[in-house]
Amino acid sequence: MRIITRGLGIAAAAALALAAVPGPAGAAPSGAESLYAPSALVLTVAPGALEDDLSVLRAVTLTCAPTPSGTHPDPAGACAELNATGAELDFVTDGGTSTACTREWNPYTVTADGVWQGQRFTYTHTFGNPCTMRNGKGTVFNF
Repeated sequence: MRIITRGLGIAAAAALALAAVPGPAGAAPSGAESLYAPSALVLTVAPGALEDDLSVLRAVTLTCAPTPSGTHPDPAGACAELNATGAELDFVTDGGTSTACTREWNPYTVTADGVWQGQRFTYTHTFGNPCTMRNGKGTVFNF
């Protein structure tokens, strides 16, 4: 009987060890565990410059990991743009287009605040006027 008991103990230990091994790569993680670092931002647009008392005109949420979602009108496109630039939003806001804009000073400020790939993330950019904002906001700030 002793051999059978020891055999059951080894089988139980093996079953516990197998239960601890993660499932196949395509298996969905359960609740608390995740294969992705969080990426969730609050994006805003406000008339005025940083030194002004900014009053937010529009704000949306954007979550990129594990899947694109949020109140942003195009979360998949915005997340793709963030991933393509490595979340270096200066590549987006300073890129612009060849559209000519006047040089009037009527500033608009955009912000991104939250977590990107598990790290604290803050970004602020002031456009000189609505025309430069329209031409340089990319998909991320197009809301």
